Amino acid sequence: MSGFMDTKIEFLKGVGPTKAKQLKEELGILTFADLIYHFPFRYEDRSQFHTINQIDINAENVQIKGLIDRVETVGTAKKQRLTAILKDSTGHIELVWFKGVKWMKSKLKPGVPYIVYGKPSLFQTKFSISHPEIEVLTPSNETGKKTMIPVYATTEKLKRKFVDSKAIAKLQLELIKSKGFNVIETVDEIVRKEFGLVDLNTALRSIHFPTDIQAKNQALERLKFDELFFIQLKIFREKSDQKEVHKGIIFQKSHLVHEFYENHIPFELTKSQKQVIKEIYTDLHSGYQMNRLLQGDVGSGKTITAFVCMLIAIGSGFQTTIMAPTEILAIQHFQGLAEYCHKLGLNIRLITGSTKKSSRKKYLEELASGEMNILVGTHALIENDVQFNRLGLAVIDEQHRFGVAQRAKLWQKNKHVYPHVLVMTATPIPRTLAMTLYGDLEVSTIRELPKGRKPIKTSHLYDSSRLKLFGFIQREVDLGRQVYIVYPLIEESSTLDYKDLMDGYESIARAFPRVPLSILHGRMKAKDKDYEMDRFARGETKIMVATTVIEVGINVPNASVMVIENAERFGLSQLHQLRGRVGRGADQSYCILMAKNKISKEARARIGCMVATTDGFEIAEKDLELRGPGDLMGTQQSGLLDLKVADLTTDGELLKRARSMAESIIEKDPELSNPEYSRMSRHLKKNQMATLKWSTIS
Repeated sequence: MSGFMDTKIEFLKGVGPTKAKQLKEELGILTFADLIYHFPFRYEDRSQFHTINQIDINAENVQIKGLIDRVETVGTAKKQRLTAILKDSTGHIELVWFKGVKWMKSKLKPGVPYIVYGKPSLFQTKFSISHPEIEVLTPSNETGKKTMIPVYATTEKLKRKFVDSKAIAKLQLELIKSKGFNVIETVDEIVRKEFGLVDLNTALRSIHFPTDIQAKNQALERLKFDELFFIQLKIFREKSDQKEVHKGIIFQKSHLVHEFYENHIPFELTKSQKQVIKEIYTDLHSGYQMNRLLQGDVGSGKTITAFVCMLIAIGSGFQTTIMAPTEILAIQHFQGLAEYCHKLGLNIRLITGSTKKSSRKKYLEELASGEMNILVGTHALIENDVQFNRLGLAVIDEQHRFGVAQRAKLWQKNKHVYPHVLVMTATPIPRTLAMTLYGDLEVSTIRELPKGRKPIKTSHLYDSSRLKLFGFIQREVDLGRQVYIVYPLIEESSTLDYKDLMDGYESIARAFPRVPLSILHGRMKAKDKDYEMDRFARGETKIMVATTVIEVGINVPNASVMVIENAERFGLSQLHQLRGRVGRGADQSYCILMAKNKISKEARARIGCMVATTDGFEIAEKDLELRGPGDLMGTQQSGLLDLKVADLTTDGELLKRARSMAESIIEKDPELSNPEYSRMSRHLKKNQMATLKWSTIS
C-alpha cells in the first residue's frame, strides 16, 4: 500500500476528526486503505421506476418519482415522527421517519419533485415507506440509468449520525477521485496474465462503482484471488522454511509391524488405512520432520492406524506417545492398545491427573531410562518432570482441543531432535477449509469404515411421537442393548423453552421404572463421572442420560441407540459426533433426533442433512455452507479466515488454482528472490497474515 493509502481517514474531504472517530469505533476504518477495502455487500438496480399503483407488497424495494404534497410532524416531543405524502399520476403513498425528524423536515419541500427509494409495507390497505432514501429529481437522475448502486454495511449508531450506506458511497467516490489515489500492485504480471486478472487499481474502483456486471465480476475475481493466493503463498513459504530448519529422524522398516500384521491384528485394515500408513511411512523415512493431520470419521480406525505408525518408530529404537484431551479418552486409548502391546512385548503406560504418586514416579523412571515404549496420557504429559529418553513420534488426538503452547511443550520433549508429529481429528474438515487452515500440514484422510460396521439409521421425530420413542427404547433394552439420551442443558433456563437434563432424567425414570439408569453432566466431579461411565460401560446401567460431555471419549459397543433431545439446538458437527457414540458393535444402531414442531429453516436443514447421510465429510461441507468458516472453527480461530470477498463454500476451484500456483512458485523460488516475483515478495513481507503456524507447533 502506498503512503497515500496509509493516510488517516480524518484527512479525507467530508470526514474530519469527529466522523473519523465514529468510523474507527464502529467499522474499524482508520486509514484510506481501510475505507477502500470496506466493500459493498450487495448492489441495487436503480434503472427502473415504479408508479404508485404498481407497488407490490412482496417487492424488496421500489423506486418512485413524485411530488411531495404534505409534510407534518406527529406525536409528542419525545416520540415524534415525520410524515410526508408523495403523489404521482396514479396515486399517493406515505413516507415516514422516526429518527432525524428535525433534519429531514428541513430538507423536504412541498411541491418539489423527488426520487424516493425504499421497502414498502402495508398497513390497513395503505402503503407506506419508512426511512426511504430520497433525493431531488433532476434532469441528470430522471432517466434511471443507475444499475449498480453499492450498498455498504454500517451500524445503527452511524446511521443516527447520518453515516448510512449512501454516505459511505460518497466517501468512497471522494477517495477514488482524489488526485493522489493509487494502490500499489501486489500481484506480479506473470501471475496476473496466467489467471487473466485485472490490475488492483481497476479492481478496487470497479468493486465500488462497477460500470456493468462484467466489471463487477472481474473485480471480485481479482480480490478473491488476492485473499486466497496470499494465504497459500505464506503457507508454502513457511512449509519450505520448516523443511530447511527441522531435519527429521529417519525410521527404518520395523519387524514389529510385520509381526503385528501377521499374528495379532484381529481384522483386515481398510484400503484407506493402508494408504494412510504408506503416506506416513514415506514421511518417517524422508529425513524431514513429519507434521501430518490424520482426519477420519468417528469409528474409522484412526487409533489402530496411528499404532502401526508407532510400531515403526519403536522398531527403530525410539519412544512414542499419545496425548488425549480428556482422561476418559486417554484411558480408552490405553485399554485399546495395552492388549496388543502385551502380545508384542512392549511396555505401555498411562499417566493422567489421577495417577498415584508412587505409580507416576515409577513410570517416569521407566520413561527416562528408555524402558518404556509408549506413554499415553492427558495434559499431564507436558509437565516438566515428564522426560523421554528418545521420543521419535508424538500422536495428538483431537488436536483442536489443545492450546498452541501445550502442543509446543510436547514437541520440545526430545533433547536432540524434534519428534515426528501426527495430529488426529474425528471432526471431518471440509476440503477447502483444510487447504486454507492446515495448508502447511500434510493431510491424510480415512474415508472408509471398517468392514462389518452397519450404517446408523437416523430418524427425526417430534414431541408428539414420544410414546412411540419410549416403546422403541424398551424393545432395544429388552434385547440387551443400551441407550444414550442427550440433553442440551443441565438446569432450566427461563429464556430457553427446551427440556433440561434433570427434568429429562426424572421423566425417563418414570417411563422406565425397572431399567437401571446413569446420569452424566459437566458439573459432576471427575470421580463421579468415571463411576457412572464405568457402570454404563460394564452394562450395569442400560440408559445413560447425559449432556454433550459424552460427545468424545466413551466407547460402548453394546450401545445401539442415541436419542438427542432438542436436536434443533445443536450444530451439525456436534450432532454427528454424538451419533458416532453408537454403531460401534455388530448390532444395527439408531440415532433419533427429537425436535419441536416449529423449528427454524436452518435447523430443519441440519436435521435433514443428518437423516440423509452418515458421511462426516458430506456433513462437514454442509456445516461450512450453513455456518461459514469462522463459526465452524470457533471464535478462537475465526480470525484465521478474515475473508472479505472470498467464500470457501463457493470458491473452491479458485482456491485450488491459487494454491497450485503458490506451490509451484515456492518450489521454484522459496525466497521469492526472482525480480518477476518482487511485488508479491514485498506484499508478503509487509502483510503478515494471521494464519496459525501449524507446522512449527504440531
